[in-house]
Amino acid sequence: MITFVQRHKGDLFGGLTAAIVALPLALAFGVASGAGALAGLWGAILVGLFAALLGGTRHQVSGPTGPMTVVMALIITQLGGNLAAAFTVVVLAGGIQILFGMLGIGRYVKLVPQPVVSGFMSGIGFIIIILQLAHALGHAPPPGEIVEKLAALPALAASPNLQALALCAICLGIMSFTPKKIAARVPPPLIAILAGTLAGVLVFPAAPVIGDIPTGLPAPTMPSIALAELPAILRFALILAFLGSIDSLLTSLVADSVTRTHHDSNRELIGQGVGNIAAGLFGGIAGAGATMRTLVNIRAGATSRLSGAIHAVVLLALVLGFGGAASHIPLAVLAGILLKVGYDIIDWPYLKRILVVPRAGVVIMLTTLLMTVFVDLMTAVAVGIVMASLLFVARMAEAQMQTAKMAFNSEHAADLAPEEAAILDGAGGRIVLMHVEGPLCFGSARDISRLMQASAEKDALVVDFSDVPFVDTSASMALEETILALRELGDAVILFGVRERVRETLGKAGVLRHLEGRQVAATRLEALRAARDHISGAAARS
Repeated sequence: MITFVQRHKGDLFGGLTAAIVALPLALAFGVASGAGALAGLWGAILVGLFAALLGGTRHQVSGPTGPMTVVMALIITQLGGNLAAAFTVVVLAGGIQILFGMLGIGRYVKLVPQPVVSGFMSGIGFIIIILQLAHALGHAPPPGEIVEKLAALPALAASPNLQALALCAICLGIMSFTPKKIAARVPPPLIAILAGTLAGVLVFPAAPVIGDIPTGLPAPTMPSIALAELPAILRFALILAFLGSIDSLLTSLVADSVTRTHHDSNRELIGQGVGNIAAGLFGGIAGAGATMRTLVNIRAGATSRLSGAIHAVVLLALVLGFGGAASHIPLAVLAGILLKVGYDIIDWPYLKRILVVPRAGVVIMLTTLLMTVFVDLMTAVAVGIVMASLLFVARMAEAQMQTAKMAFNSEHAADLAPEEAAILDGAGGRIVLMHVEGPLCFGSARDISRLMQASAEKDALVVDFSDVPFVDTSASMALEETILALRELGDAVILFGVRERVRETLGKAGVLRHLEGRQVAATRLEALRAARDHISGAAARS
């Protein structure tokens, strides 16, 4: 035993410290979700345990997070408070995460553009703040969507519970202004929850409290799906799975940067998925990799995944004997903690630079943020990704058009061999030599096609494909359109340097059937000879 403790001293201390940080947050997130404080604790225990043991990030500590809590609150509200259906969503979300990992989708989740992530996370931060304002004022949260909650705030603010408001302010102050030397030894959330609860019992007894919390081990709950609720359940499960994957993998990247290690994205998704399935089956809210708890774990000396499991075991011990004390925690105390959490989630560095960063990124970020708060989380991410993708494609197409070169004689073409230069110059401008660089896709296909057809007054268009790694269906169709348009004018299109992958795509698309043998050449010299012969043949026919 002593040897084990000595060998894993860092993991033991890291897990214990992470559990101390996680306890008040799990309680707060559980209450904020609408499922109750105990659901937050069981989410922290089960997701934390299985993600640590089965995940792909050695130092990761998982459990309920701000973004996941916002989605859980939305799910419970949309399902009319049906907790059985809500926990079924958590189970399905875990299954989808496992599927993501098995299909190797982990590496793609990290490709979500930064303005989208920034807008999404900032929107989540604002939602957390909005949801906690009612508790801060000493009232139960008003029903309805975010707009309705905002509309109800003036009436709530007109008649605040001053004791609850004072408690919230005290805890928010502790969270915000605890000196770094003290915060390094005792986590501010723990100080806030202990001081706030003591103040609530002794000084502010009129502030509403959590109330009775069941103790003991939870009974498993089998998934329950009503046919009428199936579309909503599947949609929410996808949102939870997608958000949990992004949240966890971003935390994994943070852990990698601090520890100089490399995580396994797909294994991490599988571990998170198993943890969420377990949480859903035993009445816990969904969780993901938690950045703050992970960093606390690392800084406390953790070196392996054992620390995450220890964090879960410590929380389990606290749950089995902590229910009576936790029932006296004022809701305003948890609101003060979560107001700071919501504030920290907002991407303030990006917002402070909003006037100097590229305008397109600002538009994407603000659109994602506003849609996250006022529309729908999944829609916000989808719209943000589509906007960012279209912007990227447009910029790539513009860059590709700038690299496209057309030459009518040897003076405008580089690196020509003597015979190649002689053929091009001897044609008197009737041969156009065109160089295309980069992948040809739907973004640039039409522009490249128009550029090619601009040579219609010439007799032969020779296109260098040696720097084109692949083409998509749109580019293939545009190329076919160009070939047919120039053929009607009696002009020839000759390709050379076509890579095997590109040749295969053009063949499947039916483009190559419009080109005769010499019109797909291996080298530039062969292509120019074919162009010269075409011009000679055209002159003879005339």
